[in-house]
Amino acid sequence: MKRIFLFVLTAMFVHTLQAQTLDECRKMAREHYPEIRQYDLISKTEQYNVSNAARAWIPQIVLSGQATYQSATPTYPEVLNNMIASYGMEMSGIRKDQYKVAIDISQNIWDGGMSKANRKIAETEAVEQRSRLDVSLYDLQSRVDNIYFGILLLDERVAQTKTLIEVLTSNLNRMRTLFNNGVAMQSDVNAVEAELLTARQTLGQVEASLVSYRRMLEIFIGQPLSSEKLHRPTMSNVASRNSARPELTLFEAQSNKLSAQRSVINASLMPQFSAFAQGYYGYPGLDMFKSMVNAEWSLNGIVGVRMAWNIGAFYTKKNNINKLDVAEQQIAIQRDIFLLNTQMQTTQDDGEIARLRSAIEDDNRIVELRQSVRIAAESKLNNGVIDATDLLRKIADETTATLNRSTHEIELLQAIYRLKTTLNQ
Repeated sequence: MKRIFLFVLTAMFVHTLQAQTLDECRKMAREHYPEIRQYDLISKTEQYNVSNAARAWIPQIVLSGQATYQSATPTYPEVLNNMIASYGMEMSGIRKDQYKVAIDISQNIWDGGMSKANRKIAETEAVEQRSRLDVSLYDLQSRVDNIYFGILLLDERVAQTKTLIEVLTSNLNRMRTLFNNGVAMQSDVNAVEAELLTARQTLGQVEASLVSYRRMLEIFIGQPLSSEKLHRPTMSNVASRNSARPELTLFEAQSNKLSAQRSVINASLMPQFSAFAQGYYGYPGLDMFKSMVNAEWSLNGIVGVRMAWNIGAFYTKKNNINKLDVAEQQIAIQRDIFLLNTQMQTTQDDGEIARLRSAIEDDNRIVELRQSVRIAAESKLNNGVIDATDLLRKIADETTATLNRSTHEIELLQAIYRLKTTLNQ
């Protein structure tokens, strides 16, 4: 009993996960798409870069060691050496082989705003990368929409083809009855039967395409679809004409990154101040006279304040600023091109929506008329007024009209949602 309960519970849980609506498919496709994992990587990279920028204020420690041999070293003048020798002393001066193990510690006092500018660069780069990823994932939505509406169109073709098969089957039975009563000819029976076989063949082809489309959607969303048909989206109007596309956010992020780069250029023009401490153990020491007398290693140290000013940054400042100005203009041009293309696309979608709404109004009347003509033709066939060819023509006309209406309805839905996608609504 417990196993049965767990099985039923699992089945219900799986069923709740199966996508049936367009919004569900969009959400699942976004979550399943491999590129979604880049958001975490971007956040981690941003944390590392910001952390590195902040560590510019941590004391910098450098350990070093060296051993050298010099061609010449400081020595006493010969006269002084003679005087020292007269007292029975020997002072040979600094030895040519020298050794040093050192530690250098420095602490930023003011870096001209460079660390703050680097932190801003790291943050704006992360925002730009996220915006670029948003654009890529937003394009995924259109791909899912195309497959989803393709499935809806194929579902309608399957339904209409099955209806056609039912009508042809009914008329084939009627035609065989008429043939048995000597009212119809064998060729009439054969014509209806051939049309029925063609319809069944078409149904098999459409169902195969439907299976293929459903499989593609399952790959996108990362799970199997339920056996039920997909739901048609609701027929709703576009709320407003204000576009909120992720591309506009990307353009803004790119501009903010250029502003951060300007901060780096300005910071590079400033002098930098730091405190430092240097110490080493080796020979010779800072007391040169002592080292001349005694070749023993000693501890030595220096503390102080250092200023560094890279004057060369002024040489390239103008060109670097001009390069950023050009990049800013390029972003503005790309933004204008995008807005123009968006406006053209919305205009095209508006025209398509208006055309399809008008076509559907006509389709309703056409289907009504074609159905009445087909019913009248079946009555005429029973009375021997028309043959099977005329009847088949009327059935084909009704089927075409019904399929056109269903196709126009789905195309209208697709056009509305394409417009919403264009405006990100």
